[in-house]
Amino acid sequence: MSKKNIILIITSIVVIITAYLLWSKKTDNNSPVTTTVIKGDFKDEVIISGEAQSTSSKKINGPRGSRQFDIYQLKIQDLVEEGTIVKPGDYIGKLDASEVNTKINDAFLSLESAQSRYTQQKLDTTLILKQERNIIKDLLFVIEHDRLELKRSIYEAPSIIRQLEINIRKNERDLKERREDYNIKKRKATASMVEVGTEVSKIRKRIEALNDLEESLTIYSTDSGMVTYVKDHSGNKKNIGSTVSPWEPALASLPDLNKMESKTYSNEVDIRKIKVGLPVTVGFDAFPDIELDGTVTNVANIGESKKGSDIRVFQVLIKLNQTNNSIRPGMTTSNKILTHSESNVLMIPLEAVFIQDDIKYAFIKKGYSIKKKQIELGLANNDVVIVNKGLEEGDEVYLSKPEDQEEKQIILLEN
Repeated sequence: MSKKNIILIITSIVVIITAYLLWSKKTDNNSPVTTTVIKGDFKDEVIISGEAQSTSSKKINGPRGSRQFDIYQLKIQDLVEEGTIVKPGDYIGKLDASEVNTKINDAFLSLESAQSRYTQQKLDTTLILKQERNIIKDLLFVIEHDRLELKRSIYEAPSIIRQLEINIRKNERDLKERREDYNIKKRKATASMVEVGTEVSKIRKRIEALNDLEESLTIYSTDSGMVTYVKDHSGNKKNIGSTVSPWEPALASLPDLNKMESKTYSNEVDIRKIKVGLPVTVGFDAFPDIELDGTVTNVANIGESKKGSDIRVFQVLIKLNQTNNSIRPGMTTSNKILTHSESNVLMIPLEAVFIQDDIKYAFIKKGYSIKKKQIELGLANNDVVIVNKGLEEGDEVYLSKPEDQEEKQIILLEN
């Protein structure tokens, strides 16, 4: 055989082998994927994300008493970083004192005005009472003079004596009235002095209270723990620039890290499965290796609107049965709530189930043939479904419809 013929034969063989391999690869890629019916433990889980929080925490509040000065909002000027470990007496933060300082300055101006009125009232009172006392003294001198004249006039005409007696009685009556007027004016002046003095005292007490309020704007810890930021009514964490008010006085909290829970929200579909007492596996996005056991402790009966959406959600609280030093409030949690479980059951993926005329069936691979057989199903989760009848452990089923098998007759289950 010539060299040329040998090369031609080898080339032909290579072409045939290459074509076969390409055809085989194409056939494998187009072949439906199959899986095996397995027997094992079935778990129906609701998986929802949430947020870790402490079930017991002490609020760190702003100062009390600001409302009595018509101060309803105080801005957070400074705040330690979230997660800071503190002990009693440690610095937490400071609130803006500008509005309080304005009130103090106004109070000092009011005090100066009140003190000026007090001084003026005191001077007026002194002057008026002095004038009244001088009038009383003058009347006493006149009466005394008339009495002396009366004594010297014993030999005067009766008319003169009578006139002196009348003058004495008239001056005595005037003296009595002047003394009564003096007492009235003195009581009135005393009342005015007390009123102005009370106003001065009230303003001084107000200034003292405002100074105490200003000092209390610097916040210190009353206990040991880790500082955690609190949320306002909008759900946003309070930080520098946020405000505290008599209705929302807290600017931070000290949670008890030994009493933790996961707060989460379930949709309307899954909430009917979730009951108090169900076991939960709680994971943490920040620490993928940490998983803690938990228990559902509360399921809301009334839904609430999800922020920015019309979807209704229901709050679910999950108590952590264990603790871990790495876990902190505010961390994102992944909660696997076990709503149902069964042992030693047959299962197939949801993709292996097909429906025709309300009949559920599966394509079963038997050697080189394919059977289209009715199946009876049980509970399902997001991945697999329990098979009650129609399949056996180890059966190979298709995850997609095989070609040219759609018209095949379904093998029905025997009653």
